[in-house]
Amino acid sequence: MNALEIPLNVEGDPKATEIARIWAAHGRQQVHIRTGIWSDAGNWGIMLADFAKHIANAYEEDGRGDYLEVLARIREMFDAEWKAPTDVPAGELTPKRNEPIA
Repeated sequence: MNALEIPLNVEGDPKATEIARIWAAHGRQQVHIRTGIWSDAGNWGIMLADFAKHIANAYEEDGRGDYLEVLARIREMFDAEWKAPTDVPAGELTPKRNEPIA
């Protein structure tokens, strides 16, 4: 149902693991996260910063913006949402789906 393709460069890696899915459904974000992937929760900050850079790269590649301008806009909205949230995320863990990666 409108799922993204698995990246080709993931194939052949026996340790490849999906760490998150984010869906837009029923007017809200729906998120499934593999929380046990890192023992230090701070690693999610690294992942989020890298993810923002991937988004900026994609916008620049498809002609929708300059890398640095897109990255600055993402940061601007991240900081605004952090300071004054537009909603309060809620949910629960799915049992036995959050094991660490070996």
